[in-house]
Amino acid sequence: MPDIAAETTSDHRPAILICAYDADETAWDPVEDLSGEPWSPSGARTVAVASDEPDALARVLSVHLADQRCRGLLLVGRTRRSDAFRLQLRAENRSLDGVRRLDTVGPGLARATAPVADIVSALNEAGLTVEASSDAEEDAGSYLLYRVLSGLPEGLDAPAVGLLRAPETASDAAVQRAVKTAAQAMARHLSPLPRSRAS
Repeated sequence: MPDIAAETTSDHRPAILICAYDADETAWDPVEDLSGEPWSPSGARTVAVASDEPDALARVLSVHLADQRCRGLLLVGRTRRSDAFRLQLRAENRSLDGVRRLDTVGPGLARATAPVADIVSALNEAGLTVEASSDAEEDAGSYLLYRVLSGLPEGLDAPAVGLLRAPETASDAAVQRAVKTAAQAMARHLSPLPRSRAS
């Protein structure tokens, strides 16, 4: 599991998890050059979380988000419903196979906490066609979004969580540009960590 505290204790940047949850997804590569260091937006640092079986991945993401140094999560997947990038606004309380409620006592819907309007605006400015949609797709992305959001503690300090879907025909370069743009938009809303959290 990647380590949120892997950076030195003098790094007061909040962490944003980026997880391309589909094992077949090869478009997003956080390491851009031979340094081996992952790309990070201004004001934050990224932690790449590898794909895994959905239940195990949901647990890993929840553990990361319980760490107060982790202030965001961007799930990255594909859409079969649009030729545009899609930012999914909510997820339904459904099992992975979609036939029953995942949680009998949980809310019927969980809403993304990422700054949707800012992400959409930034993607448009980057020349990418994007739509924000309340329609959930029945796949691991929607399942993970619900699991993560429904497991967040209540309060004003909830991390920013969003799901960005790329069209199936999008090139690797377009996906990388979209992920970076969305993460940068998220980072603009994050404050530096207090020294007590960063150490």
